Amino acid sequence: MKINGEVTTGLGKAAYFLSQEFYTNEFKKNCGFIPYPGTLNVIVSEEYLDEINEIKNNCENLIKPDEGFGAVKYIDAKLNEVIDGAIVFPAKTTHEENYLEFIAEHKLRDELNLEDGDIITLEF
Repeated sequence: MKINGEVTTGLGKAAYFLSQEFYTNEFKKNCGFIPYPGTLNVIVSEEYLDEINEIKNNCENLIKPDEGFGAVKYIDAKLNEVIDGAIVFPAKTTHEENYLEFIAEHKLRDELNLEDGDIITLEF
């Protein structure tokens, strides 16, 4: 699936969670990289929600962290056809359903000079 989305500012909570050792170890083991402590938040059109929810609901890639933290489902994805990473679906989230969170090894806003409102492509 290939979709376009709009970059937006998140809540700033992912940095804390993605710096936890059990998350970083699991992403390194399962995705091949230690994620930058933060996500690239992307708003997608509601026309994609049924397909995205089906992918999320059928996703078997799951990180079950230590007590007190939420589980995270993830799928491998590519940003703008050049950046390998993953879309994460945290069990505990306050984002609307049409928000996707993309993780990668580097700070994507700096690496790709991204700003709120920029349109990107996700492939998964």
